[in-house]
Amino acid sequence: MSTAVRQVRVRYEGAVQGVGFRYTVQRLAGDLGAAGRAENRPDGSVRLLAEGTEDVLKQLLLRIRVSRLGDGIEREQIEWGPAEGLTGFQIR
Repeated sequence: MSTAVRQVRVRYEGAVQGVGFRYTVQRLAGDLGAAGRAENRPDGSVRLLAEGTEDVLKQLLLRIRVSRLGDGIEREQIEWGPAEGLTGFQIR
């Protein structure tokens, strides 16, 4: 079990805009206690920036994949890095 706080950046491609994707991610992140933001990008993708323990973030990514929106995800680009101290969870 990892207790170190990390950051994950994910770019989701596919049918991820106009389907409640960001709001679902916000709810899932809140349930797990992760901080960050989800934002629509001009190219039709959604960018997720989240912080929490590595275990929490891995659980968040899994829950997104198995949610009702998971079928719309065609591609994920995942990058791990150090936390910046984000608080709350915003939708942009």
